[in-house]
Amino acid sequence: MIAKSDTASQTPCSAGHKAILNAAVKLFSERGFDAVSVRELATIAGVSKANIYHHFGSKRGVYIAVLRDTLNQTSMLLDTFWAGNESFKCRLAQFAQQHLQHILNNELSIRLLLREGLKDPQSNGKELAEEVVGQNFHRLTHLIRSGQESGELRQELDPAICAILLVGSHFFFFQSHNVVRHFPEGGFANKPDEYGREVLDILLNGMSSSDKADLS
Repeated sequence: MIAKSDTASQTPCSAGHKAILNAAVKLFSERGFDAVSVRELATIAGVSKANIYHHFGSKRGVYIAVLRDTLNQTSMLLDTFWAGNESFKCRLAQFAQQHLQHILNNELSIRLLLREGLKDPQSNGKELAEEVVGQNFHRLTHLIRSGQESGELRQELDPAICAILLVGSHFFFFQSHNVVRHFPEGGFANKPDEYGREVLDILLNGMSSSDKADLS
Protein backbone atom coordinates (compact mmCIF):
# COMPACT_ATOMS: atom_id res chain seq x y z
CA MET A 1 0.00 0.00 0.00
CA ILE A 2 1.15 3.57 -0.66
CA ALA A 3 0.55 5.42 2.58
CA LYS A 4 0.48 9.19 2.72
CA SER A 5 2.40 9.13 5.99
CA ASP A 6 5.37 7.53 4.21
CA THR A 7 6.21 10.81 2.50
CA ALA A 8 5.19 13.22 5.23
CA SER A 9 8.69 13.73 6.63
CA GLN A 10 10.48 14.54 3.38
CA THR A 11 12.66 17.64 3.48
CA PRO A 12 13.96 19.88 0.70
CA CYS A 13 16.55 18.21 -1.49
CA SER A 14 20.11 18.02 -0.09
CA ALA A 15 23.22 16.06 -1.05
CA GLY A 16 22.20 13.21 1.27
CA HIS A 17 18.63 13.30 -0.02
CA LYS A 18 19.83 13.01 -3.62
CA ALA A 19 22.32 10.25 -2.78
CA ILE A 20 19.51 8.20 -1.24
CA LEU A 21 17.31 8.68 -4.32
CA ASN A 22 20.16 7.68 -6.65
CA ALA A 23 20.90 4.53 -4.65
CA ALA A 24 17.23 3.67 -4.34
CA VAL A 25 16.40 3.89 -8.03
CA LYS A 26 19.29 1.53 -8.83
CA LEU A 27 18.48 -1.04 -6.13
CA PHE A 28 14.69 -0.98 -6.45
CA SER A 29 14.68 -1.14 -10.25
CA GLU A 30 17.09 -4.08 -10.29
CA ARG A 31 15.67 -6.15 -7.43
CA GLY A 32 12.29 -4.78 -6.38
CA PHE A 33 11.11 -3.15 -3.18
CA ASP A 34 10.96 -6.21 -0.91
CA ALA A 35 14.49 -7.42 -1.70
CA VAL A 36 16.18 -4.16 -0.63
CA SER A 37 16.85 -3.42 3.05
CA VAL A 38 17.18 0.02 4.62
CA ARG A 39 20.68 -0.96 5.79
CA GLU A 40 21.77 -1.79 2.24
CA LEU A 41 20.18 1.37 0.90
CA ALA A 42 22.06 3.44 3.48
CA THR A 43 25.36 1.71 2.68
CA ILE A 44 25.07 2.32 -1.08
CA ALA A 45 23.99 5.94 -0.51
CA GLY A 46 26.81 6.56 1.96
CA VAL A 47 24.48 7.75 4.72
CA SER A 48 23.16 6.40 8.01
CA LYS A 49 19.87 4.55 8.41
CA ALA A 50 18.75 7.44 10.60
CA ASN A 51 19.37 9.80 7.70
CA ILE A 52 16.99 7.81 5.51
CA TYR A 53 14.26 7.90 8.15
CA HIS A 54 14.86 11.62 8.66
CA HIS A 55 14.41 12.44 4.98
CA PHE A 56 11.71 9.94 4.01
CA GLY A 57 10.13 8.44 7.11
CA SER A 58 10.36 4.83 5.88
CA LYS A 59 11.68 2.61 3.12
CA ARG A 60 8.30 2.95 1.41
CA GLY A 61 8.72 6.71 1.60
CA VAL A 62 11.99 6.43 -0.32
CA TYR A 63 10.27 4.25 -2.90
CA ILE A 64 7.46 6.72 -3.50
CA ALA A 65 9.91 9.63 -3.59
CA VAL A 66 11.84 7.93 -6.40
CA LEU A 67 8.66 7.45 -8.40
CA ARG A 68 7.61 11.05 -7.79
CA ASP A 69 11.07 12.34 -8.77
CA THR A 70 10.63 10.74 -12.19
CA LEU A 71 7.16 12.25 -12.57
CA ASN A 72 8.43 15.68 -11.47
CA GLN A 73 10.49 15.85 -14.64
CA THR A 74 7.36 15.22 -16.70
CA SER A 75 5.63 17.95 -14.70
CA MET A 76 8.36 20.38 -15.74
CA LEU A 77 7.79 19.48 -19.39
CA LEU A 78 4.11 20.31 -18.91
CA ASP A 79 5.11 23.64 -17.35
CA THR A 80 7.18 24.36 -20.47
CA PHE A 81 4.18 23.63 -22.68
CA TRP A 82 2.02 26.22 -20.91
CA ALA A 83 4.83 28.79 -20.88
CA GLY A 84 5.40 28.63 -24.65
CA ASN A 85 4.14 31.12 -27.21
CA GLU A 86 4.10 28.83 -30.25
CA SER A 87 0.97 27.25 -31.72
CA PHE A 88 -0.74 24.48 -29.76
CA LYS A 89 0.39 21.77 -32.18
CA CYS A 90 3.98 23.03 -32.16
CA ARG A 91 4.08 23.00 -28.36
CA LEU A 92 2.45 19.56 -28.28
CA ALA A 93 5.10 18.24 -30.67
CA GLN A 94 7.85 19.67 -28.47
CA PHE A 95 6.31 18.13 -25.36
CA ALA A 96 5.95 14.73 -27.07
CA GLN A 97 9.54 14.72 -28.29
CA GLN A 98 10.91 15.75 -24.88
CA HIS A 99 8.71 13.28 -23.02
CA LEU A 100 9.89 10.36 -25.14
CA GLN A 101 13.51 11.42 -24.70
CA HIS A 102 12.99 11.76 -20.94
CA ILE A 103 11.72 8.18 -20.77
CA LEU A 104 14.67 6.86 -22.78
CA ASN A 105 17.18 8.85 -20.70
CA ASN A 106 15.89 7.56 -17.36
CA GLU A 107 15.83 3.81 -17.87
CA LEU A 108 16.15 2.75 -14.23
CA SER A 109 13.46 5.02 -12.82
CA ILE A 110 11.06 4.28 -15.70
CA ARG A 111 11.51 0.54 -15.21
CA LEU A 112 10.76 1.05 -11.53
CA LEU A 113 7.61 3.01 -12.37
CA LEU A 114 6.43 0.29 -14.76
CA ARG A 115 7.24 -2.41 -12.18
CA GLU A 116 5.07 -0.60 -9.63
CA GLY A 117 2.21 -0.29 -12.10
CA LEU A 118 2.25 -4.00 -12.96
CA LYS A 119 2.63 -5.31 -9.41
CA ASP A 120 -0.59 -6.48 -7.76
CA PRO A 121 -2.81 -4.15 -9.84
CA GLN A 122 -5.96 -4.98 -7.88
CA SER A 123 -4.65 -3.47 -4.65
CA ASN A 124 -1.95 -1.12 -5.91
CA GLY A 125 -3.51 0.75 -8.83
CA LYS A 126 -5.63 3.15 -6.80
CA GLU A 127 -2.73 4.18 -4.56
CA LEU A 128 -0.37 4.63 -7.51
CA ALA A 129 -2.92 6.82 -9.29
CA GLU A 130 -3.65 8.96 -6.24
CA GLU A 131 -0.15 9.29 -4.81
CA VAL A 132 2.14 9.30 -7.86
CA VAL A 133 0.85 9.60 -11.42
CA GLY A 134 -2.66 11.04 -11.17
CA GLN A 135 -1.79 14.73 -11.07
CA ASN A 136 0.38 14.62 -14.19
CA PHE A 137 -2.24 12.65 -16.07
CA HIS A 138 -4.88 15.20 -15.05
CA ARG A 139 -2.63 17.98 -16.37
CA LEU A 140 -2.01 16.17 -19.65
CA THR A 141 -5.75 15.59 -20.10
CA HIS A 142 -6.31 19.30 -19.46
CA LEU A 143 -3.66 20.06 -22.10
CA ILE A 144 -5.55 17.98 -24.68
CA ARG A 145 -8.85 19.57 -23.67
CA SER A 146 -7.37 23.04 -24.22
CA GLY A 147 -6.59 22.05 -27.80
CA GLN A 148 -10.20 20.97 -28.24
CA GLU A 149 -11.47 24.23 -26.80
CA SER A 150 -9.27 26.25 -29.17
CA GLY A 151 -10.61 24.27 -32.15
CA GLU A 152 -7.28 22.63 -33.02
CA LEU A 153 -8.39 19.15 -31.92
CA ARG A 154 -11.68 17.35 -32.49
CA GLN A 155 -14.06 18.17 -29.67
CA GLU A 156 -15.94 14.86 -29.69
CA LEU A 157 -12.88 12.81 -28.66
CA ASP A 158 -12.26 11.79 -25.06
CA PRO A 159 -9.18 13.82 -24.00
CA ALA A 160 -8.15 11.14 -21.51
CA ILE A 161 -8.00 8.51 -24.27
CA CYS A 162 -5.95 10.90 -26.40
CA ALA A 163 -3.54 11.41 -23.49
CA ILE A 164 -3.24 7.64 -22.92
CA LEU A 165 -2.49 7.04 -26.61
CA LEU A 166 0.23 9.70 -26.63
CA VAL A 167 2.15 8.66 -23.52
CA GLY A 168 1.34 4.97 -24.04
CA SER A 169 3.10 5.03 -27.40
CA HIS A 170 6.20 6.35 -25.63
CA PHE A 171 6.18 3.70 -22.92
CA PHE A 172 5.63 0.95 -25.48
CA PHE A 173 8.61 2.21 -27.48
CA PHE A 174 10.71 2.17 -24.30
CA GLN A 175 9.71 -1.42 -23.55
CA SER A 176 9.94 -2.84 -27.07
CA HIS A 177 12.48 -0.93 -29.17
CA ASN A 178 15.38 -3.29 -28.41
CA VAL A 179 13.32 -6.14 -29.91
CA VAL A 180 11.52 -4.21 -32.64
CA ARG A 181 14.79 -2.92 -34.11
CA HIS A 182 15.55 -6.48 -35.22
CA PHE A 183 12.35 -6.77 -37.27
CA PRO A 184 12.87 -6.28 -41.03
CA GLU A 185 10.35 -3.41 -40.80
CA GLY A 186 11.63 -2.09 -37.47
CA GLY A 187 14.24 0.43 -38.53
CA PHE A 188 12.24 3.21 -36.85
CA ALA A 189 13.20 1.69 -33.46
CA ASN A 190 16.69 3.15 -33.96
CA LYS A 191 15.23 6.62 -34.59
CA PRO A 192 13.15 7.70 -31.56
CA ASP A 193 12.71 11.28 -32.79
CA GLU A 194 11.34 10.04 -36.11
CA TYR A 195 9.11 7.54 -34.31
CA GLY A 196 7.74 10.24 -32.02
CA ARG A 197 6.99 12.63 -34.89
CA GLU A 198 5.17 9.97 -36.90
CA VAL A 199 3.12 8.76 -33.94
CA LEU A 200 2.02 12.33 -33.23
CA ASP A 201 1.23 12.82 -36.92
CA ILE A 202 -0.99 9.73 -36.80
CA LEU A 203 -2.69 10.93 -33.62
CA LEU A 204 -3.34 14.38 -35.04
CA ASN A 205 -4.16 13.46 -38.64
CA GLY A 206 -5.19 9.79 -38.56
CA MET A 207 -4.35 6.91 -40.86
CA SER A 208 -7.30 7.24 -43.24
CA SER A 209 -6.78 9.00 -46.56
CA SER A 210 -10.27 10.48 -46.22
CA ASP A 211 -11.22 13.26 -43.81
CA LYS A 212 -13.03 10.84 -41.51
CA ALA A 213 -12.92 7.05 -41.58
CA ASP A 214 -16.17 5.05 -41.61
CA LEU A 215 -15.91 2.74 -38.58
CA SER A 216 -19.34 1.16 -38.97
